[in-house]
Amino acid sequence: MSPGASADWLAGPAGSAVAILALALVTYLCRASGVVLMSRVRLTPRVERALRALPGSIVVATALPTGLSAGLPGLAGLAAAAAVMALTRFELAAVAAGLATVALGRALGL
Repeated sequence: MSPGASADWLAGPAGSAVAILALALVTYLCRASGVVLMSRVRLTPRVERALRALPGSIVVATALPTGLSAGLPGLAGLAAAAAVMALTRFELAAVAAGLATVALGRALGL
């Protein structure tokens, strides 16, 4: 089998379905392993604090690089989303404010 042969079958008609099934399997295994591993962890107050902080950390780790790479509109969108979230504690409103700010910034040519 040539080095490019594995890439050739992925590019074929079944390639997308295989990729989706592989990603679904990996996602399931990640989620299931989390449940299995956490069933063996003693939940001390320190572990509970860490678990409560995790969603915010993931959001920041995902959104901050994207906002920084989007330039001034992205930074303004992050600031608007953070401000609306701090004021309302409503995620959908924060996302809408951030997206609207980025769209407005881009419409203005920033």
